[in-house]
Amino acid sequence: MDSAKPAKRVRRKGTGVTMADVAAAAGVSMQTVSRALRFPDTVTPENRQAIAEAIRKTRYVHNLAASHLASNRSNTVAAVIPTLSASVFAETMQYFSDVLHPEGYQIFLANTDYSLEREEEVIRSLLGRRPDGIFLIGTHHTRASLALLKHAGIPVVEGWDMTDRPIDRLVGFSNSDAIAGMLRHLFESGRKNIVFAGVLRRGDSRAAERRNGFEAAMEELFPGKRHRVFVSRDLPLSMDSGSQLLRRALARYPEADAIMFSSDIVASGALQEAVRIGLKVPERLAITGFGDFELARHLIPSLTTVSVPAGEIGREAGRLLLEGMRGVSSETKVIDMGFRLMIRDSG
Repeated sequence: MDSAKPAKRVRRKGTGVTMADVAAAAGVSMQTVSRALRFPDTVTPENRQAIAEAIRKTRYVHNLAASHLASNRSNTVAAVIPTLSASVFAETMQYFSDVLHPEGYQIFLANTDYSLEREEEVIRSLLGRRPDGIFLIGTHHTRASLALLKHAGIPVVEGWDMTDRPIDRLVGFSNSDAIAGMLRHLFESGRKNIVFAGVLRRGDSRAAERRNGFEAAMEELFPGKRHRVFVSRDLPLSMDSGSQLLRRALARYPEADAIMFSSDIVASGALQEAVRIGLKVPERLAITGFGDFELARHLIPSLTTVSVPAGEIGREAGRLLLEGMRGVSSETKVIDMGFRLMIRDSG
């Protein structure tokens, strides 16, 4: 007599509750369950409710990878931002998500730390996950990144900058025009010795454009006068850096009667340092920022700055990307969101 025990059935990893189990629990066919998951509008509300209840009870997890292979769509989008620590980019991503999430899209999010080389690595990695579209903050990319994006053949939206040669779609504003607008305000307020100061990290094209915009506007308003520029390439983007920048800029340009900072983060630190050392703002020194972070309006004195429509940029980027993924030909592929000068107590 053969006493060998029957071989144990080994359940493969990842198997469990199936679509057939959901169909049985809901009292519908597997085809109906499949349609409810992929095209919910094609299933009656009663069946959708029954299927949703069955999924909840059975703890079924839909195999998205198989669906993506069948449909050649992933229902995901990729977003690449410079840093996770800045609240303005968080606001952009929140509005971006508000547009895409109701349409069934999930977002892969990555940051570059202002490095074009890292952006290239991130783009390559994200494209390997086959997103249906990609959103990039910035318009400066390596040649390899541009080649990867063009070869991918998916809609691309760039944001937060303006350029004459967008990859596909673009929603942003002119950093140089914005800083020039603030310089004109200070000029009209009677300031004569204006300094541009900031943290200029390698790869931060927006800060570079603000510096370049400052220099161009200085040529227009103060022809022949030397440009007062003080930038650091080694300091982090922080309020502590703003304190250091204020002291260093004044040591180099003691005659300064206004300092325009490249970001609200450093401007806020500089403003607090000015208060600590008893420097009268704006009587002795006007201080301005860029970005209109929430902190800016709560400082004492409140910070004069450039307001950027961060949330609206995210919303419009989501809308443009959605149009591209649906194959809709956008009437306008480049949207200039503009900016506003927020004139407050510090300048």
